[in-house]
Amino acid sequence: MLETRPLTADDVTASKGLGHEAFGNPRPAGDRAAGAFPAPGTTTWGTFDDGHLVAKATARHDVSYWHGHQLETCGIAGVAVAAEHRGRGLLRGVLAEALAEHAQTVSTLFPTAPGIYRSLGYEVVGSLDHVDLPTAALASVRAPDRTTVRRATATDLPAVDAAYARWAVTRNGPLTRTSPCFPTDTDARFSQVSGVSLAEDDGGVVGYAAWTRGPGYGPGSRVDVDDLVTLTPDAARALWRVLGSFASVAPTVRLRTSGDHPARLVLPTSTWTAVERRPYMARVHPSALGRLTAGPDDDVELSVRVVGDPLGVLDGSWTVEARPGWSAAARISDDDRLPTLTPQGLALAYAGTLPAVDLRAGGHLVGGDARTDAVLDRLLRRRAPAVLDYF
Repeated sequence: MLETRPLTADDVTASKGLGHEAFGNPRPAGDRAAGAFPAPGTTTWGTFDDGHLVAKATARHDVSYWHGHQLETCGIAGVAVAAEHRGRGLLRGVLAEALAEHAQTVSTLFPTAPGIYRSLGYEVVGSLDHVDLPTAALASVRAPDRTTVRRATATDLPAVDAAYARWAVTRNGPLTRTSPCFPTDTDARFSQVSGVSLAEDDGGVVGYAAWTRGPGYGPGSRVDVDDLVTLTPDAARALWRVLGSFASVAPTVRLRTSGDHPARLVLPTSTWTAVERRPYMARVHPSALGRLTAGPDDDVELSVRVVGDPLGVLDGSWTVEARPGWSAAARISDDDRLPTLTPQGLALAYAGTLPAVDLRAGGHLVGGDARTDAVLDRLLRRRAPAVLDYF
């Protein structure tokens, strides 16, 4: 008999064992595994077959930025199904329980097999990328005019977080980093990197780079940059030059980024070699359409329909209003004459990943006309998708 329930500390060894099988994590030793379980800010759901854990998924209680708003987000991680039980639909059951408990308007995840999650209403809306740059080219970046750099200390963390928030609020998808999933201990945050370099001008902190110096000083040595946040062109120049100062000992800088990084625009070279790309998927409830940043000239109304949710939650018709300074969405009587999106199309549209014309070409939008397509694009394609945290 199958049973799905939240895991407790008594299930930690079984959970770690399933994680070992799925991801190659270290095999748990003894009757209990070390570390807090469940981790702060998370709930792990498991499906048991006659008392044996055969599937699990962790739901993170996250918050992320979408269209200038902070939305509670269910981040899905650690999904695993025992080898002998794969193909039986257990993943759908465990995710349905996790999503029903959290009931957030947005759920996101990094898939190992995107097709599985597409069948559950998720779609790839962006990616977390690692790119390599020649350190010597960074050293040749033109010097900034009125921006200086210095090493951050613990007292600078509020300014670092504020700079990140200024960057993140202008994009769709970045986590706020304010949920319980993120460490608050200052020493722990600084111990994760070799240094954090701040870029400052007369207005304060306008960018930062959190970097880790890799081992050695030969041809294979590099500097890894977890965060590069730049709010001005001069901040980009200043921080690139700091990273470029490693040219004699580390020929490569590996940057974690997402989408088109504005700091790339000040580089003297086009070399930007992608070495890893992790797709980022989202599942969006239509009520999220009421959380938009309306401009001073907005005065539009659009009704849309969503059909095809395999979990039976997203389907229905909604009307969206955007007036100067506010927006709202409300469920209306279902109407098959409305422009109709698949759940995947809704995710792609809400994230600003694809315009309506491409949603139609991909079969994710039918009905409506050129006018409704233009309104949909006007409402939703104002921010690009981006994410900087892997889970």
